[in-house]
Amino acid sequence: MKKLLASINHRSERFQTSISYIIILILVISGVCIVCDLFNLRNEAGQNNKVPLDLDHVHEILLSSGSEEARERDDNCRLWDCVNLYRCGQKGHDRLTVFVYPLQEYIDKTSGNTVSILTREYYQILEAVVRSRYYTPNPNEACLFLPSIDTLNSNLVKPGTVEQALAMQNHWENGENHIIFNMIPRVDGNILKTDRAIVLGGGFDSWTYRTGFDLALPIFSPTQQKVADLSAKSTHLPRRNLLVAVLPNIYQKYRRYVQTLADDNPNDVLVIDNCIISNKESRNGIHCNSSRAKVFEYPRVYEKGTFCLYSHSVTMGQSDLMEMLAYNCIPLIAVDNFVLPFEDVLDWPLFSMRIREAEMHSIVKKLEKISHTKIFELQRQGRWVYNRYFKDLNVITLTALEILENRIFPHRARSIMDWNKPDDNYRSTFNPLFLPVISPKAQGFTAVILTYDRVESLFTLIQKLAMVPSLQSILVIWNNQNKMPPHLSAFPTISKPLKVIQTRANRLSNRFYPYNEIETEAILTIDDDINMLTTDELDFGYEVWREFPDRIVGFPSRIHVWDNATMHWRYESEWTNQISMVLTGAAFHHKFWSHMYTYAMPGNIKDWVDQHMNCEDIAMNFLVANITNKPPIKVTPRKKFKCPECTNTEMLSADLNHMRERSACIDRFASIYGRMPLHSVEFRADPVLFRDNFPEKLKRFNDVGNL
Repeated sequence: MKKLLASINHRSERFQTSISYIIILILVISGVCIVCDLFNLRNEAGQNNKVPLDLDHVHEILLSSGSEEARERDDNCRLWDCVNLYRCGQKGHDRLTVFVYPLQEYIDKTSGNTVSILTREYYQILEAVVRSRYYTPNPNEACLFLPSIDTLNSNLVKPGTVEQALAMQNHWENGENHIIFNMIPRVDGNILKTDRAIVLGGGFDSWTYRTGFDLALPIFSPTQQKVADLSAKSTHLPRRNLLVAVLPNIYQKYRRYVQTLADDNPNDVLVIDNCIISNKESRNGIHCNSSRAKVFEYPRVYEKGTFCLYSHSVTMGQSDLMEMLAYNCIPLIAVDNFVLPFEDVLDWPLFSMRIREAEMHSIVKKLEKISHTKIFELQRQGRWVYNRYFKDLNVITLTALEILENRIFPHRARSIMDWNKPDDNYRSTFNPLFLPVISPKAQGFTAVILTYDRVESLFTLIQKLAMVPSLQSILVIWNNQNKMPPHLSAFPTISKPLKVIQTRANRLSNRFYPYNEIETEAILTIDDDINMLTTDELDFGYEVWREFPDRIVGFPSRIHVWDNATMHWRYESEWTNQISMVLTGAAFHHKFWSHMYTYAMPGNIKDWVDQHMNCEDIAMNFLVANITNKPPIKVTPRKKFKCPECTNTEMLSADLNHMRERSACIDRFASIYGRMPLHSVEFRADPVLFRDNFPEKLKRFNDVGNL
């Protein structure tokens, strides 16, 4: 009995002890949870307050010869195969999230040297990310990862060791979903081993840039921070020197061309080089002009030029492009394969000029043709772009992250116009058509027919146009001053309003005059011999214009090509897969363009067209493309436009010099605009059920596409 009681007491003690252990375990777990909650709260507070990176607790990590190395850069990477997009947008977040690795110091075990010393510039980049809306302290919620390894300047990085440090990152996984800031590439041309990581770098060319994956950055210069605010100064007039070129920043091969320009144009071109003082080159920042008569401080010398030459240098890792913009000097870029900073979203032709390397000898002639108005617009846009996207590392970093966010979340992306539209209220150089997405259907279009003396074909055309449901009215422009137009009673009887205007002079530009009789937004400009278009084709063309009211939408198309043999632009009328112009002999456009053509055409283009009786359609295409930066839209597959009733001697295109003159037009207009605004595109608009094996009664546009 005693043994039984003793056994029961012993079991009771063990049970109590077990209960005690369980209670203690529960208390420990509760304590851990409380600590975790506090830690999470601290992280959330840190995220909300955007606490900068902690430099007081940096861990040292040794790199041994056996450490894993990052693989060579994958040149075939694209966003959809080298980025795990499923990591992005977690927990319903439709924004970019970036995790910054904790600061760590990597030591090369063999030499004892630090692999990558954190520079002030890279710390500013890391801090900009941590303080931004993109930062997340939780790597499990991150879309992209940013190592705290300084790779800004590849020339300061010991080859091999930094790749080992990258491969040791906890979430590296062959660089997938990682971003690497590498502003200055190596002088020897060796590329940093980054495997599948996205490289945000400077000095990209068309051979090394992975389009849509990498991101071209501006190369920041500390001297930019010393630039005084020039916004208060008047920069709308050309400066004393038309062109400034800094020879130490130009590759030796091209210096001879630049020096020749200065010798031939001493009053327009300022060329500066290193000063020679006591048989020694001058200290950094001091340069002399070619005559050694004056001394200039670099980069302040850029404020003396209207244009500043950016040419090939020993390395593309030069900051002079940003320094030019800082001093509001218009960059003249003479590097054929250079990928411009943020060119994915920035429209560089709005604040810079670009010229082929082979044309460097003609720089001055081209620049002299640019009007003061164009210079003012370039300088004004350049000042805004610099302050908005380039002025410091914080702005550069946030801009880069926003571009990456646009790629990953395209539904949130800003339009190109929003990226390039200044915030102030001065007259915009962009598309001024503040129109709804689709123009009202009830308005219809006004057909403006330019004619001279082809009455029979004119009447045939009027009868066909009157059958188009979307036609509102017809306006006949009688361009013959030696003969009165037929009386209205002689015109075909139609159900739509018709009016005839006899012009005071025989000019092709008369077709684009903003007549008060035009009450609709849409205008169909059409020649009197274009009577082969069907009702369905014209009606469908108007429907396409309603969706693209800022474009020229029409039927006959042409292309401009560069001729390497003659070094000139050539007008091409052959059938190709590309178009860059839609001829206004049968095309829709907004009435605003008629106003712009008549009153705001650059240079003497309009007068030249009227004198030579040619190229008014090319001039209109240049005008629209220059303002909108968009190509025209070709409608339906019809390619040939002939006048069966007309003899060849009656048509302007019968002239043997016609094609030569039109090629010369493109060259002339491009020189006046200071660039080539036309954009080539492989695109054509056809009805949805076009040529589908479908019942005809269910198709809206049946009579489309007959050649």
